Amino acid sequence: MQYIDLMVFDLDGTLVDSADDLTASVNHALETLGLARLSHKDILGFVGDGVTRLIERSLGEEHKILIEEAMTIFKDYYRRHLLDRTILYPGVREMLDHFSRKKKIVITNKLQDYAQVIINGLGVNDCFDAVIGMKNNNLLAKPDPRLLRPLMDKYRIMPGCTVVIGDGVNDILIAKKTGAVSCAFLGGLTDPSRLSALNPDYLYSSATELKDFFK
Repeated sequence: MQYIDLMVFDLDGTLVDSADDLTASVNHALETLGLARLSHKDILGFVGDGVTRLIERSLGEEHKILIEEAMTIFKDYYRRHLLDRTILYPGVREMLDHFSRKKKIVITNKLQDYAQVIINGLGVNDCFDAVIGMKNNNLLAKPDPRLLRPLMDKYRIMPGCTVVIGDGVNDILIAKKTGAVSCAFLGGLTDPSRLSALNPDYLYSSATELKDFFK
């Protein structure tokens, strides 16, 4: 087992299964604009780099002129429906309680407001020291190491005692860029083969497995 002082979690596809609400909101925007719906799989393949990139990818090059209108429709709808079917993955609450004495932070490329509403709504806000999401005027996003290094400095925690846990390519990359331990969830939104190809330090399929990796 590896000793860890700081645990940094991704949100979508790691702590919460938000796939249905995200895909429903994207397709609502597309249909409102008179465009064809996309498959669940296609939309989830666009997740991970923030809402702007999600909508840009969903529109495609031929409809990029509609980006601002599509963003407005998506944001309004998603704000009202982001907890319709979004739930914690099995074992997440048990895992968070197990690590109750560790510093735990959420860093997500989701908009800050949405992330906080989900964390509050699912009753796990008390488990985290901070929830850090994207803001409309903040261009920083994972895998930019400037999101993580200040936290290590703030808590005086060495990179080797910090683990980044997530289901996305950006989670593994930000860990590697900062010297942190990388831990990839294979049951999230990203194709597991893409994560394995990045050679993360740990791979897991259930949140409860983390109790066997870290102390």
